[in-house]
Amino acid sequence: MSPPRPRPSLGYRSSANRSMRLPVVSVSTGRGVVMGFVSCLEDSPSVLMEGALGERLKREHRLHFDEHVAMASLVYSERGRAALCALWGEYADIAARYGLPFVATTPTRRANRERVAASSHGSSIIQDNMAVLREVQQRHASAPMYVGGLMGCRGDAYSGAPGPSAAEAQAFHSWQAELFALAGADFLFAGIMPTLPEAVGMARAMAGSGLPYVISFMVRADGALLDGTTVHEAIAAIDASSETPPVCYMANCVHPTVLHGALSQAFNRTSLVRSRFWGIQANAARLSPEELDGATDLATSDPDVLADEMMRLREDCGLRVFGGCCGTDGSHLEAIASRLGRCT
Repeated sequence: MSPPRPRPSLGYRSSANRSMRLPVVSVSTGRGVVMGFVSCLEDSPSVLMEGALGERLKREHRLHFDEHVAMASLVYSERGRAALCALWGEYADIAARYGLPFVATTPTRRANRERVAASSHGSSIIQDNMAVLREVQQRHASAPMYVGGLMGCRGDAYSGAPGPSAAEAQAFHSWQAELFALAGADFLFAGIMPTLPEAVGMARAMAGSGLPYVISFMVRADGALLDGTTVHEAIAAIDASSETPPVCYMANCVHPTVLHGALSQAFNRTSLVRSRFWGIQANAARLSPEELDGATDLATSDPDVLADEMMRLREDCGLRVFGGCCGTDGSHLEAIASRLGRCT
């Protein structure tokens, strides 16, 4: 088992009363109350995160997404809810088979203030998505499961444009973060963050909600975000600028070999990165952000090969949270979980 990792003290507080300390969220299961989300990530040697949703919903379930809020609108159709629950249930069952805590997030990366206003839906879309994911959590109570609110950048995650300032990002993302807090999310997750200023503003908005949160970057093999900020620089800047820092940092929509190359860069081989960068939601394709953004065909890889590459990240870089992104399915999560199960 990996030794406990030192990191900044996390003091999550109610956004309604900054003098009140918010208790760590706990989850009730068939075995009673289990450790909260923060304790889970701190103390568990391995955590399984969900695999791909979007690509599978399109290709396997033939579902069409809303032009504004994308997958978030699926909870309003019977077919959409059933498909989401089936995929989450498949991933949760895999985690339970191997005795791993399981983490899942709402399909709301595009359901920000601007896009919701342009759609035919109201702000209740956040609560409605959380309610569906909570139902899955209640049906799969044989193992610890934590449900989070997924948020994303305002612009293009694969180019970083347009990139708001930190202050603009904080003001913009606070709307969604507060709605997730009201909906009772266990945590917040910022996915595919391409630039440092917006990631700083996102972190401040999430900290203001009083919920634990994770910042996940879009990372190139050269060791930097899309705006050229190194992983080390990004972590240092966000930790220093947020009222309460993220629980940890991750990368998503990146192949494990690409992330291994990024974290192996000399400027990222630091105690800060080692102690704060904890996970990956892996894309199954070894493609650049530009190639991923323009891809029309699904690129994937052998589940065992991908799982072995994920375990290399665990051994070499100390990662402990593992999930899938585009190109992954239950077979990839099964291969990853089976290896993680041997390590716990």
